[in-house]
Amino acid sequence: MALFESESLILKTYPLAEADKIVVFLTQKHGLVRGVAKGAKRLKSRFGGGLEPFSVVNLSFYQKEERELVSVSQIELLKSYFEVASEPLFLQKFAYLGDLLTEFAPPHEPNERIYRMTRVCLETASARPEALEIVTLYFEIWLLRLGGYLPDWRHCDHCRRPFGEGESSSLQANFHLLCSVCRPPGRVVNAISGVSRNLYSAAQSLGPEKFIQTAAGKVESLREVSEILKRMIANILGRELKSDKILVAKS
Repeated sequence: MALFESESLILKTYPLAEADKIVVFLTQKHGLVRGVAKGAKRLKSRFGGGLEPFSVVNLSFYQKEERELVSVSQIELLKSYFEVASEPLFLQKFAYLGDLLTEFAPPHEPNERIYRMTRVCLETASARPEALEIVTLYFEIWLLRLGGYLPDWRHCDHCRRPFGEGESSSLQANFHLLCSVCRPPGRVVNAISGVSRNLYSAAQSLGPEKFIQTAAGKVESLREVSEILKRMIANILGRELKSDKILVAKS
């Protein structure tokens, strides 16, 4: 039985039996991991407040061969976001992002770029809660990009010509874009503005703080790109995420 240790981000917990919890956490060194924290529901649990959602911890766990669930042995709390995470909108948004991670991050496959991206988004959103929608969009773009799912919107999918700065484009069923010359004749449907296309590209070249500044005031374009990203995600997963539907209903 091997012992592992890694900085980790707690995504969610579930009750198990009378005193235990199942913990889903994203690790810096070992990817997405699910484990059992024995005695975590007891008042004097050795895990303390380290299992709160979105806590950054140093976590040790044992893993037996051919067992999906590991055994969490020790947690050292490094940073808590309990205060900001208690806000309903923040909690809902990051519950949705946590669901995205559990769907897109392969279990036990290290991906330090996903871990770093998730942490910086959490830190930025906690410092700038008014920009939650922008940070969510940034997270969705990067998660799809790191997973190899993100279409390239810099050029026409048919003729490969780069789009001009303010040139409009048309969205295809596969989420790639066509220029005005290559799109089918007739009424223009699913038009994507140059502003929306620029925001989509800017998120891939800027940190979240600078992207917030770039996206400020571009509400219509943010909503346009966000809607397309959610359709992409539903298409990849074969279903819509329930946590995303709750957000839409309550927004």
